[in-house]
Amino acid sequence: MTTLTVRAGQRLTLAAACLAQGMMVLDVLIVSVALPSMQRELRLSPSGLEWVVSSYALVLAALIPSGGALGDHFGRKRIFLAGLALFTLASVGCALSASGGMLIAFRVIQGIGGAVMSSLTLALISQAYPPDARGGPIGLWAAVSGLAVAGGSVVGGLLLAVFSWSSIFWVNVPIGALAIAISVVGVTESRESAPRPLDVPGVALSALGLFLVTLGLVYSADATWNSPVVAGCIAAGAAVLVAFAAWEHRTPSPMAPPALLRTRSFATACGVYLLAYLAFSGFIYYVTLYFQNVQRWSALHTGLSWLLFCIPYFLVAQRRRQLARWLPEAAAVGWGCVIAAAGTLAMSQLTTTTTFALPAVSYVLVGVGFGLMVPAGSAAAMAEVPPDSSGIGSGLFNACRQIGTAMGLAILGSIATSIIVADWRGQVGSFAPAERLRASGLGADVAGGQIKAVTTALGQRAHSPAVASYLHGFEAALITASVILIGAGALGFLGLRRLRQTPDIVGETETETENVGGDHGDRSQSGPAAPLPSRGWTRYRSICRESRRRCSGILAGAPPRRVRVLRCSTIRSRSRSPAGSSTTSRTPPEAPGGMRCGSPRSMTRCAAF
Repeated sequence: MTTLTVRAGQRLTLAAACLAQGMMVLDVLIVSVALPSMQRELRLSPSGLEWVVSSYALVLAALIPSGGALGDHFGRKRIFLAGLALFTLASVGCALSASGGMLIAFRVIQGIGGAVMSSLTLALISQAYPPDARGGPIGLWAAVSGLAVAGGSVVGGLLLAVFSWSSIFWVNVPIGALAIAISVVGVTESRESAPRPLDVPGVALSALGLFLVTLGLVYSADATWNSPVVAGCIAAGAAVLVAFAAWEHRTPSPMAPPALLRTRSFATACGVYLLAYLAFSGFIYYVTLYFQNVQRWSALHTGLSWLLFCIPYFLVAQRRRQLARWLPEAAAVGWGCVIAAAGTLAMSQLTTTTTFALPAVSYVLVGVGFGLMVPAGSAAAMAEVPPDSSGIGSGLFNACRQIGTAMGLAILGSIATSIIVADWRGQVGSFAPAERLRASGLGADVAGGQIKAVTTALGQRAHSPAVASYLHGFEAALITASVILIGAGALGFLGLRRLRQTPDIVGETETETENVGGDHGDRSQSGPAAPLPSRGWTRYRSICRESRRRCSGILAGAPPRRVRVLRCSTIRSRSRSPAGSSTTSRTPPEAPGGMRCGSPRSMTRCAAF
């Protein structure tokens, strides 16, 4: 590790975090494309097929916070590598599964690995980059996640066009192996500065509570809210989470430190993230059902349409650092949610005669909105998290996405299903008496968008009524999602407006020392600048921001070698005197036009390169 410059280590850490996050998100969506093939070849029942998806989602939601806590205690790199290895090996097991039970078991193990590695991706980025330089890396991390969301259907469709269903798991193996290799070489180990006893009861209670709540939400998709299983799981999960909160207040070494929970920006960002993904999960689900089941598009065709979401999302998210000059976190999160709400509302107006122009505009608006919201919200969440709690902070923040997704499918699904079934019952009244009884039993098929199954059972005459009923529920679900997004935007505007703004550092994010004598620079983590070499010409170019004004200054000529330093409390220059000795100056540099760039007191954060 000592042979790597800080910038090289930062880039490798960012690459490992992006690969892990992208692989985890991709696996959630790519599996859904292969479900029909799995059902045919493994002879899975409908409930077994559901558990292929649900087992992974349940474990993922339950264990993400625990993975962050384990990383803080035992070492973030160590636990991250363990999660990566477990996920990769479980993917091999899934690909080689010969029965439904075997596949579900390996999906559970895969979920454990995915929860552990995903919980620490933001923590690794936060440890590698100082607060002033996190905007760009977190934007790229968010952009990769968005690519995985949109790319799941595309990649799955392409693989299944050539290979069997097992290929969707084999694709994880080279990605996982590459991420492990990068992590071993480039990620620096970090953990709590003052080790505390591991809060085993807290870890167990949080995992059990989240598991039960998510299980109830998953079951609610196929049962009413009055179902004993649904009500019992959610009530038991809520009781366990209340017990977890009470335990955390009593124990001297809580899993979630009070300082973290009292951080307003963290709590607000988590709330926005949960609400935004609650809405977005409903958007994905109902738009996909509409295009595949109502419009009869193929999975590949539907996946390709999502590129209109993916490309704007990627372009906006990876430019977060530049956009931060004009849009602070509160504005980016708030306006991002509002723009996404506008796109969702536009999509709700789809009909079978609508041209593709409307969904295309809707995709772009939602992509731009989430491209603004996700990186800004992620940066806001981690901005004021205590360094020793970055693992559990990252884990709790990512858990909000999983819980929000489960809640979205349950809540929006319940709203849409009730409206579709009620409307279908009204449509059934116009059928011939001999068909009414049979049509009444097809309400669930209509709610699931299974228009072909309805027309097969009742004839082509039932096509238009079934589509009309489905579109009523579709519209209600997406309008509700847009309202939730507006609420998330309001929360972002109000809750993050007082977030302390850190200077936006433009330029290199590297500590690298070079000199005429050929000495190699020492790698250091973020913090005070590394000691300068005792000989050699040195050139600094300092860029800082005081309030909203930028200025730049150049010290001491243009020698053939230079020192790059990230973050320094004062401007420090060192140059060789005529006699060969080095001298040091702490005077702020003269900026172009004679303006001085800060002072030793005001320039608490700056970048010199």
